[in-house]
Amino acid sequence: MENPMNNPELKEGEMTKKIEDMTAQLPSKFFLCTAVGLMASSAILKCTGHKHWALFVGQWVSPILLMGIYNKIVKTSGHD
Repeated sequence: MENPMNNPELKEGEMTKKIEDMTAQLPSKFFLCTAVGLMASSAILKCTGHKHWALFVGQWVSPILLMGIYNKIVKTSGHD
């Protein structure tokens, strides 16, 4: 089976390149600090009795961390 990573016909679109260029400008610390801030906000909301808001805000942590991982991969590997 052919490795799709070595296929020159498979290239990213222009929009993807623009998004990767813009996200590569953000420091990785931004995503980590944002996730920690959201965790703290969720804990504060939970302690103050806002259970549903705490769950809503707490669910943002995983996507933010995943964006940080994507950002790191784009910075180290680049795009085609």
